[in-house]
Amino acid sequence: MHAGRVIKLSLKYFLLPLFLIFLISSSLLLSHRAYLQHKVRQKTTIRTSNGIDSLEEIELGGVKQWILIRGQDKSNPVLLHLHGGPGAADISVARHFDTELVKHFVMVHWDQRGAGKSYDPNIPKETMSRNQLVSDTHDLADMLRKRFHVSKIYLVGHSWGSELGILTAARYPELFHAYVGVSQVVEYDEAERISYRFVFDKAKQTGNATALEELQAIIPPYKNRDELLVQRKWLERFGGQSHSDLTFQDLIKIGLSSPDYTLRDGVKYFRGEDFSTSCLWQEGKSTDLFQQVPEIDVSVYFFVGKYDYNTPGELVERYFDALKAPQGKHIVFFENSSHMIPYESPKKYADVLVNKVLKETYKINK
Repeated sequence: MHAGRVIKLSLKYFLLPLFLIFLISSSLLLSHRAYLQHKVRQKTTIRTSNGIDSLEEIELGGVKQWILIRGQDKSNPVLLHLHGGPGAADISVARHFDTELVKHFVMVHWDQRGAGKSYDPNIPKETMSRNQLVSDTHDLADMLRKRFHVSKIYLVGHSWGSELGILTAARYPELFHAYVGVSQVVEYDEAERISYRFVFDKAKQTGNATALEELQAIIPPYKNRDELLVQRKWLERFGGQSHSDLTFQDLIKIGLSSPDYTLRDGVKYFRGEDFSTSCLWQEGKSTDLFQQVPEIDVSVYFFVGKYDYNTPGELVERYFDALKAPQGKHIVFFENSSHMIPYESPKKYADVLVNKVLKETYKINK
């Protein structure tokens, strides 16, 4: 058969139908996503007379960035949440997990410089530093204080956000009612040794030859991010990252139904995560709060997951014992959580923030 005729037949009977199926499937998926976004917006939109539900682009340190502000009463205390990563932006999942918290706080989620909706390939890499992000955090906290006419706000940092948060709270304690470190970063080298020992022991206990082979090739200190990612893969498999049934895929599904993220924002999320981590990983290896923050002049709370081997609880306890905190220090253990406390145990997380942190600090510092 003539080659040209073969091509025509292929186009007519194979490629064209395949293309039509792709178009129809894509259209159905996009329609279903729009339906899910509509349902989420209907369910979560703040409609109280003095409430706020606002997705906004602001400027911090010369770079455009995005914040989501939600609360049933604008006169409630303001809480700024710092996401993990670096680069694990969380505006896309905030509505799903903040149902109870928006009743008691004005919740502010921020996709940090270079992350999520705030990712821009034109951001100068030299500005992707810990000091610049601390400066951004300070500027945002100050902006929120002025906007809501309050002298202080609450600062909560999760994982990488806890490193950023405690450095900010230590430098500017006058801005905050309290600082809450969730899955607190403490000291890089020791944390990685503990984390590695956990996954290696688990690999031996379970007789996982593949894990043992891969782990024996990357004994810390890690030479590069690729070695770290190998260890993190097994950390997730062995429950040191998430102890519940919650998976990264679950968070992606929640994010895909978010009315606050476009599909383009979803692409930016993954590009921003890689960008942020590559820019900040080397600097993060120098983290040692025993030296960098030996004392803090604000009420401090550490939330520790019992099964967390990303930021190991035993190291957080050591730091808690050593930390000088004249305004008070507290440690709370989450018995059914690992590293992802706000997402694994959202009910207890909200309960402790409202019925412990808020009750113990707001009236005193208001």
